[in-house]
Amino acid sequence: MSTGPKAAVNAGNMKVVELDVTGLNCPMPLLKAKQALNNMQTRQQLRVLSTDPGSVKDFAVFARRSGHLLLESTETDGCFSFLLQKQN
Repeated sequence: MSTGPKAAVNAGNMKVVELDVTGLNCPMPLLKAKQALNNMQTRQQLRVLSTDPGSVKDFAVFARRSGHLLLESTETDGCFSFLLQKQN
């Protein structure tokens, strides 16, 4: 389990930041994602990996309320992946 964000692949000319919060339960995945987004540039993307089933609803609600875009929400073998794009 790694809970610190790290730069990963390129999305256009900005790097997608990856945040692995597997093993953490609510509210930690969302709190760690909020912290990471606060340190990112507008339009930069954040991929969050989580094993908390509650994070599916949490990230959907967070995106609607915060104005950030939830570009992708998937699940594979109990691992949830969310791709967010920071807005102003």
